[in-house]
Amino acid sequence: MQKGLLLILSLLCFSCYETERNCEDYKTGVFEFNYTIDGIEKTGKFVRTDSLNIDFFENKVDSASIRWINDCEFIQKKINPKNASEEKAIHFKILTTTKDSYTFEYQLAAKDTYKKRRIEKGVAKKIK
Repeated sequence: MQKGLLLILSLLCFSCYETERNCEDYKTGVFEFNYTIDGIEKTGKFVRTDSLNIDFFENKVDSASIRWINDCEFIQKKINPKNASEEKAIHFKILTTTKDSYTFEYQLAAKDTYKKRRIEKGVAKKIK
């Protein structure tokens, strides 16, 4: 009986916990993120406006258009894709936010019939 009561109380406490999502704070600004290529960790930077995302990484600049679905989700599509893979739009979703960063997940916006859906996660830190 005590174990059942303890389980119910635990579930009630955890069900009240809600992750913070102040997505509006991260719609625009200058951000940094870490990524790994060939086992080497690197830092990239991007600038986001209401409708554009400009990436700066490995001495390259890349631009994409942004269409917000709601306060926490947007579709990003490269403006000048160099190949068929870059033509595919990417769906981003902000999962949680903190005072100066947010955790997000991203995947192809349209499901590829012949491939398993791949969802990646990352963290971006707002620097301006």
